[in-house]
Formats: sequence, C-alpha cells, structure tokens
Amino acid sequence: MVQTEKNFGIAAIKAGMDEKTARKYSKLGKLPSELDKPHTWRTRQDPFEDSWDGIKLMLEINPGLEAKTIFEDLQRRNPGRYADGQLRSLQRRIKVWRASEGPAKEVFFNQLHHPGQLGQSDFTNMNKLGITIGGMPFDHLIYHFVLTYSNWETGSICFSESFESLSQGLQNGLWELGGVPEMHRTDCLTTAVQKTSHPDEFTLRYQDLLDHYRLKGCKTNPNSPHENGDVEQRHHRFKRAVDQALLLRNNRNFADRQEYEQFLGKLFKQLNAGRRQRFSQEQAVLHRLPKRRIDAFKKSSMTVGPSSTIRVNHSVYSVGSRLTGEHIKVRLFMDHLEIWYGQKRVDTFARLRGEGKHAINYRHIIDSLIRKPGAFENYRYRDDLFPTSRFRVAYDDLKKRHSQSVAAKQYLNILYLAARESETAVDDVLRMLIDKNIRICDEQVEALVHSSQPVPVATKVRIPAVDLACYDQLLEEVTS
Repeated sequence: MVQTEKNFGIAAIKAGMDEKTARKYSKLGKLPSELDKPHTWRTRQDPFEDSWDGIKLMLEINPGLEAKTIFEDLQRRNPGRYADGQLRSLQRRIKVWRASEGPAKEVFFNQLHHPGQLGQSDFTNMNKLGITIGGMPFDHLIYHFVLTYSNWETGSICFSESFESLSQGLQNGLWELGGVPEMHRTDCLTTAVQKTSHPDEFTLRYQDLLDHYRLKGCKTNPNSPHENGDVEQRHHRFKRAVDQALLLRNNRNFADRQEYEQFLGKLFKQLNAGRRQRFSQEQAVLHRLPKRRIDAFKKSSMTVGPSSTIRVNHSVYSVGSRLTGEHIKVRLFMDHLEIWYGQKRVDTFARLRGEGKHAINYRHIIDSLIRKPGAFENYRYRDDLFPTSRFRVAYDDLKKRHSQSVAAKQYLNILYLAARESETAVDDVLRMLIDKNIRICDEQVEALVHSSQPVPVATKVRIPAVDLACYDQLLEEVTS
C-alpha cells in the first residue's frame, strides 16, 4: 500500500475510510480484500446429512430426478422428520452436487454459417395466438423457412405436416427468395425422411423435390431439435412478433384467409428489413431456380366404390353417383383434392384434416336415397346428410309425428328439394316454420320455396350500449 499524501488523515479521507481503519491496513500491509476469509463453515446443521448417501445413490441411478420428488419421497418414508420449508435446502445441495459430481451436461457448439449454404425449415403451430377468420377459430400451422446466415425468413399457411404442405411451403420460400441455397435441413418428418432401417435416407417424393431444385438434403438426428436451432429460435421470435402485431392491430379477427395472408406477408417484410446487408451476400451466391415449379400434389388412381365413395389418405369422400364403378384420378393438394375423369377435372373438395374422417355430400347420393328411403336411418354417414342444424330439427320433428319410414321419406324429399332448387331457400323456409312452431312437411316446404311470398329475415338481436352512469350513481349513494 503506497501513501501519496503527506498527511495520513487526508489520505484516509480520500480512500473513503476512517483514519484508524486506514492505519490498521497500513500496519498490516494488506488490502481489505486480502483480509476477507471465505465462508466455508455451516451456520446450521444439515438436515439431510444422514440421508445424503441414499439421496446421492438415487441421483446416480436416475440423474433426472428432481429435488422435489426426492424430498416428497423422504417425507413419505420419514413422517414428521422433514418440514416443507427444508425443500430449498435440499434443492441447493443437489444443485451443488450436479455441478461438482453429477453427470456431464450436453455442450452446444456454436456453428459458423456461410452465405447461401444452408436453409432450414419446420412447422410451427399457431393455435395459441387465438386467430379467427370471420369470427371462427382458425386452427393452422405455419411452414417456416429460414436462411441460417442472414436469418431471412418466410412462411406459408398449412394445416398438417404432410408432404404436400412441405413441398408447397418449400417451393414458395425458394421462389420468393429468388434462388436456391446449397442445402436444406429439416427434422425427421415421416413424409420426407425414411426410417433408420431403410436403405434410402429420404422418401422418393422428397428426393425428387430436392433433385428438381438441385438441393442437398440433410436432416436432424431424432429428438435433437437444437440441430435445427435457427428455425426453432425463429419460431419463438416470429410468433412473438405476430402476437405484438395483433396487439397493435387491436383485433385478432380477419375477414378472410387472404387478409390474414397479407398480414403475415407484411410482417415478414418488416422482419427481413434489418437483414438486407447479410441477405445481399446470400443472394450473390444462391443457385438459379429451375424453369418451373414441381407439382405440389400427390397423384393416385382408384375405382369409385358401389357406395359412391373413395378413400384418400385414410379418409372417405363421396363423389357423384355417375362415377360409381368408374376409374378416376385424384390429385391431393395441401388443402384440397381434385377429381379427374376423362382427362377433365370434374370436382374439387376441401381436404379433411387428420385421418379416419369422412365428407359425404348429399347431392352426390340423394337420387339413390329417394328410391331407397329405408337405407337412410341406419346409413353409416347419416349425420353428414344434415346440411344445417335446421335440417336436423326438421327430421326430428317429422319422427315425432310419423313412423320412421314416413319421416325418412318426407325428410329425403326436403333434402332432394334443397339439392334441386336451393339449399339456402329451403333452410330459410325451415327456419320460418320452426320459429313459428308450425308443423313441418315436405309438401308445405316445397310450396313455400316455389311461392313468391318472401320469407321473413332472421331476427336481428340488438344489444343496447351499457349506460355506466347508473353505476356512478350507485357508488355515490353508497359513499354518501
């Protein structure tokens, strides 16, 4: 300790300590920090000392055991010995053991990324954001594509982790990017990656997609999401950005899907705006796009069964009865499927989500049902033959007043009228009859549909604005 002041008192004041304290340190020739002794002794007895060997053995056998689980086990085996407040002491001791004697932890190695080398993609679920379309919940996923060097990103709306969603999402990303990176990495999607026992690494369809764009495919190891770390991290930040944008918008409802897609497109542009410098470096080394996109649908051929239905991806769809027994081609897209016959597209349906579902259009089979009304009551897909809740109410009302066969015949006549004339017009007539508590019959419904008499519009419910002045008045009365 070197004293630069001649007066020791002035030196102590400048050092911010009492003169007596300064003389003590000067006499010892040591700094205050050199005199501190580490606190290595316990201030109270360790309550787990007697049980520690057993606890340590449990941790060595099952390193994943949590301190709370072990503590609750000790309380069960030793009633009244351990108080709830001692849990924290056990947690601290186990934490020290894990850091000093426990198993080695996994180390993550930061990687160097090079321009135009790698793009990563994955699906992320958006349901928790509470987005609605036309007031109805819009359950969906986003296929998320990210360049690892610049973090440039884009995404496409989809509804399942199908190959069609992967193909369309990846191609949308590449064409928006305007080029192709060296490699594309995805996780172990069953639609793209073969099982470990298979001699090929990727499925034939996915390999064809990679070859078309001259992409080298790579995948993560099972249960290793960190290997796709860039896109995984972007999932979190992207959904947070969507949530913040929705808060600024002050509304999570969109008029239609197109409006929602425009909202996402604008958000992606905003996110990418701060990555222009590194993105320009990527663009300079990207490969050329091919002359055209590859078809993002699955082709299959099948014969329409005697029930006028087909099975596509483990779900059942009805087709026009004229196609019964005919050989047709099906194109399965991400969100719809097309029916082709005689080299012409004859119908288009929305794709069902999941497996084991069914979509029966009553217009496809009503001609046969009219001739066989007895088949209606026990028809396997009968619930699909009620286009709206009012059709169901009409059938239940008919069953109360007629025998099963008569009720089925009258309801099928009403359904046939909806197919031949207008489902909306029939539904309006049923609404009017139900609201007025008038008995429903097929002849009356047909007469009203064909009449020029206008059907009253649905009652509009008007909820007046709440007058908060009455609450203020109530509070004034209470306080006075």
